[in-house]
Amino acid sequence: MAGSSLLVLIDDIAAVLDDVALMTKMAAKKTSGVLGDDLALNAQQVSGVRAEREIPVVWAVAKGSFVNKLILVPTALLISAFAPWAVTPLLMLGGAYLCFEGFEKLAHKFLHSKAEDQAEHAQLAEAVADPATDLVAFEKDKIKGAIRTDFILSAEIIAITLGIVADAPLTQQVIVLSGIAIVMTVGVYGLVAGIVKLDDLGLWLTQKPGQVARSVGGAILRAAPYMMKSLSVIGTAAMFLVGGGILTHGVPVVHHWIESVSQGAGAAAWLVPPVLNGVAGVIAGALVLAVVSVVGKAWKALRA
Repeated sequence: MAGSSLLVLIDDIAAVLDDVALMTKMAAKKTSGVLGDDLALNAQQVSGVRAEREIPVVWAVAKGSFVNKLILVPTALLISAFAPWAVTPLLMLGGAYLCFEGFEKLAHKFLHSKAEDQAEHAQLAEAVADPATDLVAFEKDKIKGAIRTDFILSAEIIAITLGIVADAPLTQQVIVLSGIAIVMTVGVYGLVAGIVKLDDLGLWLTQKPGQVARSVGGAILRAAPYMMKSLSVIGTAAMFLVGGGILTHGVPVVHHWIESVSQGAGAAAWLVPPVLNGVAGVIAGALVLAVVSVVGKAWKALRA
């Protein structure tokens, strides 16, 4: 009797693990797009610091990302259990914030003169190069910004995963959500660390005796600056694509309209949703920035 009970228990555990594996695979597939945006955004945000501080900065943001997941996973489970209606509005709020950040970057770029940008860049370079500068304190804002962005993107990943496991037992929900949170965090920040250290890899290869290694190292060194510059553009675009995508998915009429347009686009069907999501993100970012600016000025006037 005890033996048969043990076999039943093992069979139940195997069935649960099989279900967990299937749901985790589905969740990883659905969140892979967000993972790419997350990678581009965070690599761009933690770049630009002194070489010996790059890995400590990435590690600091990774730790912040783990804290984000520790907050988000139980919160998502609680919201799903007691207030499932709140998931979409909260996601849309986060999407609006991403669009705001992206548009703020665009506004800063186009509303500031080239001389102002050069002066700001020179001041930044001087501060980083100065041995007396407290680099940890200097990097604090950069780290906080990256962790803040990670929180929004992590929330979307957790929400997508939660949608897949919503009808599963609580134990399976916890396992899948925790598994996705860990895998995504390790994957993203492992790749981010690799990206920001590309130039060091290139330099190391150029010092090797083999001609092939030196050639590859030289190619990496030549490509690394362009790649880091492109990450700034990709990161800003990702804010609009992700934020706009969250907003359009939260409005069924808009979401269905985008689907119908993409279905009638033929070979370009794959391009329509990101383009329209991006446009929606830019518009939303402009509106939020306008509201924030007006409220900020009104608040200053009241306090004056």
